[in-house]
Amino acid sequence: MKAINERTKKSGADVTPLLDRIDRAILKTLQRDASISNVALAEKVRLSPPACLRRVERLKEAGVIKGVVALLNGDVLDAGMVVLIGVVLDRSTPDSFAQFEAAAQKVSGCMEFHVVTGEFDYFMLLRTRDSQSFNRLHAEQLLYLPGVRQIRSFMGLRQVVSTTQLPL
Repeated sequence: MKAINERTKKSGADVTPLLDRIDRAILKTLQRDASISNVALAEKVRLSPPACLRRVERLKEAGVIKGVVALLNGDVLDAGMVVLIGVVLDRSTPDSFAQFEAAAQKVSGCMEFHVVTGEFDYFMLLRTRDSQSFNRLHAEQLLYLPGVRQIRSFMGLRQVVSTTQLPL
């Protein structure tokens, strides 16, 4: 792990870290339950608690672990409807992309925002309460985004898979 930090510091570039079996076991466990105590985590990965804590801290320092969050239930918090939005811009210039991106990041309920290839320039994933609240958001915010030629929205009917766990 020290080599990871040294390479990252020297190059300033993102480096795919060389993770050993124990690092991967730590990451898999933390992805399932980040609230696990260090003692319980150490037991699961068969390390002493101090050695386990050092590894977790190194993974954080190397940028492998970006943060620890609580995953909230959108259905309980009036954000149960998922809407995917494909956006096509009028022009493909750096300035038009920058203006759109700055404005689109402020859209209420925007959970993800991606530049994509293919038919659309961007895809946004929004969460909102229901179709009426999405209709309001569309009329009050989406229609006013700069440089937009076309917006196509796709309302999720049923979530089949949703995970925050990366394959390791």
